[in-house]
Amino acid sequence: MFNIGDKVVYPMHGAGIIEAIEEKEILGDKKEYYVMNIPVGEMKVMIPLDKVEKVGLREVISENSVQAVFKVLKETEEVSNTNWNRRYRSNLDKIKSGSIFKVAEVVRSLLRREREKGLSTGERKMLDNARQILISELVLVQGVDESEVSASLEELFDPQSC
Repeated sequence: MFNIGDKVVYPMHGAGIIEAIEEKEILGDKKEYYVMNIPVGEMKVMIPLDKVEKVGLREVISENSVQAVFKVLKETEEVSNTNWNRRYRSNLDKIKSGSIFKVAEVVRSLLRREREKGLSTGERKMLDNARQILISELVLVQGVDESEVSASLEELFDPQSC
């Protein structure tokens, strides 16, 4: 159970702060919901308390784990699947997992693929989404501005620094 003020991650949406716990009646069904504010992307999400485990809501990583995320981003990877459909599904599964480390793998592989070969529209959208999810958690963990985290990622993948 989370409390108001807790920093959590909602897979496929990003990291945010629980602002309230409210009871709502929707279609005649009364349930309690977490009201979560996701600052990156300025989104409010309501998550039914009885679905928290199913959707994979979790606490943000510790500050000690931030370097491990950047390590994943810097790693060289095995050759990614050349079949677009398989690659897309694999990346989508990684994002859905809710693991910041898996999301970092997706960001890394798509940024490198974009630099080398370019991305399809679908993969471009996926990259933007994965990037936003990654940035949203790093912003909350590090207590820095979104632009600082974005700049760190840009620097990491700058062709002149590789």
